[in-house]
Amino acid sequence: MYPDRVVSGMRPTGPLHLGHYHGALKNWVKMQTELPCLFFVADWHALTTNYDDPSIIEKNTWDMLVDWLAAGVDPSQATLFIQSRVPEHAELHLMLSMGTPLGWLERVPTYKDQIEQLAHKDLTTYGFLGYPLLMAADVLIYRASQVPVGEDQIPHVEMTREIARRFNHLYGKEKGFEEKAQEAVKKLGSKRAKLYHELRTEFQQEGKIEALEQAKAMLDDTQNLSMVDRERLFGYLEGSRKLILVEPQVRLTEASRLPGLDGRKMSKSYGNSIFLREDKESVTKKVRTMPTDPARVRRTDPGDPEKCPVWQLHQVYSDQATKDWVVKGCKSAGIGCLECKQPVIDAILREQEPMHERAQQYLDDPSLVRAIIADGCDKARKLAQETMRDVREAMGLGYT
Repeated sequence: MYPDRVVSGMRPTGPLHLGHYHGALKNWVKMQTELPCLFFVADWHALTTNYDDPSIIEKNTWDMLVDWLAAGVDPSQATLFIQSRVPEHAELHLMLSMGTPLGWLERVPTYKDQIEQLAHKDLTTYGFLGYPLLMAADVLIYRASQVPVGEDQIPHVEMTREIARRFNHLYGKEKGFEEKAQEAVKKLGSKRAKLYHELRTEFQQEGKIEALEQAKAMLDDTQNLSMVDRERLFGYLEGSRKLILVEPQVRLTEASRLPGLDGRKMSKSYGNSIFLREDKESVTKKVRTMPTDPARVRRTDPGDPEKCPVWQLHQVYSDQATKDWVVKGCKSAGIGCLECKQPVIDAILREQEPMHERAQQYLDDPSLVRAIIADGCDKARKLAQETMRDVREAMGLGYT
């Protein structure tokens, strides 16, 4: 049985901002205390859109790793590594590419979106088309049971599941699979076991896709199954046999969408970000010069918090008493905009203080980060090599 494991990565695109912290890193810090976690820098993925200028990738990688450590990602609890230092990612990507239908890649929602958003770049490349398959390999190489994503990334995980299922169907040859699957069916209980057999028959004999989906939903809802039994039952349902690659589950993260300084989503490309390790003077200046409700031309003009970007930051950073004070003071012109901004400034600086402290040791001695990553790459590679041994053997490429 493969243990539960979480895998997640980020592309090294430069210093991380507070939007990254609230959208992903806070969840990573929480998850590392619950399950074994592997967090990686997706430097090969950075090449899919920056293949023409890779010079900044290495610096961005080390900067981002310091940001992770500053945010509280703990190398004694989680494995941190760099994707390209574990070449098995690329090997599995190549193996999977042999049997992955082209249409699966072309239908990924973000494929066309990215091409439109990055119209100034030539993205008609094999690497860009195949990046969802590389993402799948990143997860499947560690037999991850959970992938933390926001809702917009769910299609990527669904495709990863389909790829694992197809691979298992093509290459699975587990000895005594049927007997093991039938033993797993008994664990469902008599009522669910009867329904499982009925739905399996409907799908395999009549090709009813809705029967397959109903059976999968039932298995997903069954709590007392081990991951191996669950995957075995998925395979038995579809007529495949051995579990070689694990189908990961979506773990929807509590993505707190932190607005930028102009009220839009915080993004480096919008120039509206506050960075994780930005200095106090810069943070203070940025918030103090934020736009506010345009109706408040003078200090004595009443305003409406709902029309003010600062109010969106209060929603994230302020307690109820402070928010009540803002609403009352803004609508009555009892407080000025600079007064309103001060609690937000104070809260951001409080949040950043431990980040600056944690980062300092790595800035003073960069060899500490190198050592953490060397250790993490070794650990990740051992897991990846185990998977690839099984994959090669299943595909008849073991040469033993």
